[in-house]
Amino acid sequence: MLHEFADLMDMHGDIFRRNAYRRAARSIEALDQSIEEIIREGRLRQIPGIGEGIASILMEIVESGTSKELERLRRTFPPGVAEMMRIPDVGPRSAVKFYHELGITNLEELKDAAEDGRIRKLSGFGERSEANILRGIRLIEQQGSRMLLSDALSKGSAIVEHIRSYGFPLVSVAGSMRRMMETIGDVDILVGTSHSVDAMEAFIAFPNAVDIIVRGESKTSVRLSDGTQADMRVVPEISHGAALQYFTGSKEHNVKLRRIAINKGLRLNEYGLFDSAGVNLVAGLKEDEIYRLLDLQPIPPELREDRGEIEAAARNQLPRLVTQRDIRGDLHVHTILSDGHDTMREMAMAAMKRGYDYVGLTDHSASLRIANGLDVDELLTSLEQARQLSNELNFPIMRGAEVDILEDGTLDYPDEVLDQLDYVIASVHSRFKMSIDQMTERIIYAIKSGKMQILGHPTGRLLGRREAYAIDLDAVMEEAARHGVAMEVNGFPERLDLNDMGCRRAKEKGIMVVLNTDAHSEEGLDNMHLAIGTARRGWLEPENILNCLPYPDIKDALAR
Repeated sequence: MLHEFADLMDMHGDIFRRNAYRRAARSIEALDQSIEEIIREGRLRQIPGIGEGIASILMEIVESGTSKELERLRRTFPPGVAEMMRIPDVGPRSAVKFYHELGITNLEELKDAAEDGRIRKLSGFGERSEANILRGIRLIEQQGSRMLLSDALSKGSAIVEHIRSYGFPLVSVAGSMRRMMETIGDVDILVGTSHSVDAMEAFIAFPNAVDIIVRGESKTSVRLSDGTQADMRVVPEISHGAALQYFTGSKEHNVKLRRIAINKGLRLNEYGLFDSAGVNLVAGLKEDEIYRLLDLQPIPPELREDRGEIEAAARNQLPRLVTQRDIRGDLHVHTILSDGHDTMREMAMAAMKRGYDYVGLTDHSASLRIANGLDVDELLTSLEQARQLSNELNFPIMRGAEVDILEDGTLDYPDEVLDQLDYVIASVHSRFKMSIDQMTERIIYAIKSGKMQILGHPTGRLLGRREAYAIDLDAVMEEAARHGVAMEVNGFPERLDLNDMGCRRAKEKGIMVVLNTDAHSEEGLDNMHLAIGTARRGWLEPENILNCLPYPDIKDALAR
């Protein structure tokens, strides 16, 4: 809100007050405790940059959630006018001029005006400034879109390998990508070295870097060829672990850590853990040392969301999170028989190459015509083919199916056909716009059939493309727990469904979870790390995951 005050003051030409609000905002951003606590302790005026006027506004915001003065200022301009100032070549005077002289109230209208050649007709503007505005708008549009985790990891890994090839071993991805969040804004890279200039040169030389946004000795930002922003920070080697902890976040997690450090007479920042004077370095090279010296178990990056992980670490009760080594097989794999790209043999051999103990092949059922779903005869024929192939390869191949949950909650194959399969993944692939009561009843009816072992991608979402359908997930989970139905974490990059919070709820309810890839090709099997990342964010341990069981045990579990 203080930054918004500053923007509005800027638009009114009040530079003095703009600077005052900006200073105050930055001071509050740097605090290691909440503004509410500081107000309760009567220390608000002790914060640098907080005078009587801003202190009064802050107390009003904390008490009421808003500020009458801010609301008044907001009414002086349409909200989209301030948004124009995000464009590098558009300052407050330009934004106000566009509003008063052309009636432009948002970025979309500004884009239309620039494309129509109306900006160049204003005094002080020309074709070049118009072109720069359009370029800036395109960059904002690209910045505004978040990447799928899989895309971000691909770009981040490529940059890390590139930097390492220049002789910098202490390099890692950071930020929300390292926490395995499902979507990512920018690619964050951290390097520990005393040769910061050389490291920045290596970063700028990355083949996909097409534009330098900011260049400095400690931080450089570049634009990749697809518009993604990549930021690289460099710290001394001795500070690498502390910086990795700090820049991995989350902000809420870090604030709590800083409070713990203060209570122990220490100071924690991105350069290390220091004594109370902030002079002598206590720890910094190793990330785990930071946690241990704060009397905490080292906390895995995926858990750092301030969801109880710090309290669990203080009690030495963090979960032993699932890893790739724990996964014994993939139970959701499509073949060329439906909408996959590879044969049963090719998918089975790809699973063997990845060190799995078994694989489950699950082509679509008949009603999903768009995916070339199998009719009953085709399914039963493939069942026998899978058994023959399993004997030939001396590798357990389970033949299941991804069976549609139809609109009325029935499953897409007759019971006598379902009984011949090793297991059934039941999923919703149609009629996504049903009411929450209808969708919940539909899925619960399928669960009660007793013919399904796994509920596939339980909320039906596609990240960035389709919202989850309306569903009472708690009610569904209660029924799944009663009937011994497992919930899937689908590692397909656009799904990651269940999400992390759903995983945690399943664990709390004693429901087994299955980590699958929904692979439609050999390469798709590599997406298991995305399902694992989601599961780790949801506090899941191997004992919570069905496909961490060895083959004899999972056969028994599915049969039960």
